[in-house]
Amino acid sequence: MKKNTIVGLGELLWDMLPSGPQLGGAPANFAYYASLLGNQGIVASCVGDDDLGVMALQRIEQLGLSTGAIQQDQNHPTGTVDVTVDVQGQPDFIFKANVAWEHMAWTTCWAELAAQTDVVCFGSMAQYDTASSATIGHFLEAMRPDALRIFDVNLREALFSSDVLSDSMKKSDLVKLNDDELPRVCVLLGIDGNDLKSQAERLLSFFALQMVCVTRGAKGSLLISSTELVDHPGISVDVADTVGAGDAFTAVLADGYVRKKSLHGISEAANHLGAWVASQTGATQKPDDQILAEIHRLFCS
Repeated sequence: MKKNTIVGLGELLWDMLPSGPQLGGAPANFAYYASLLGNQGIVASCVGDDDLGVMALQRIEQLGLSTGAIQQDQNHPTGTVDVTVDVQGQPDFIFKANVAWEHMAWTTCWAELAAQTDVVCFGSMAQYDTASSATIGHFLEAMRPDALRIFDVNLREALFSSDVLSDSMKKSDLVKLNDDELPRVCVLLGIDGNDLKSQAERLLSFFALQMVCVTRGAKGSLLISSTELVDHPGISVDVADTVGAGDAFTAVLADGYVRKKSLHGISEAANHLGAWVASQTGATQKPDDQILAEIHRLFCS
């Protein structure tokens, strides 16, 4: 099986959880699960030249990922975010500002990586009023035309704008967002729709996307393309915390889509892995071989 190069592009930071610090940021979580699925998962981000930065690089290596595309910034600290989790397992985030991942630089190394990338996943947060915004734009432009660009919206605090959302969707093939984000995005972009399905369909059409994915937590997901709609009811689990579950879902989405699996199979596999991650504490837990084998089996369902 060909190993695709799948890149998580954007923030790399420490989640300061009640149970202790965990390395996080959607791009790193995404790259980790993409790697577990048999791809070359790569984190493209930036950390500070500080103790937390050294710890982040060590943790990335422990996860079996390369640190070659992680820059080190001598002028800005490694990012952190205070995370609290409510009784339903839903996280709330408070981000430290002016940190390393907001200052990712466009380099020859990254230009070479972009040219080799089969799939990239990027979000809105690292593009909001940061130097990293231009770098992300350069990366997307330097990719092959047939490479897959996934915009995982990931609204956090006030770290987004209608311009960032619109520009990102114009540059994307797939857009993934949750059932809370979709109505908010549609209001910001002036897109009508009475429910999630109609909103997703209009978003798909307006930006000429290949697919829109709407995750709904315990209620599953909607995958909508121009020719197909797959509505998954979700997988029942005892939720520990949901940090990383959406990123695992996106990794399965990316892996399955680039391998041309059916939307039904992608939906089954993505919901199962996302649910498993939600049943664990922390964003980057390792499923055993039996669970990974089941994910690959579900791709063919």
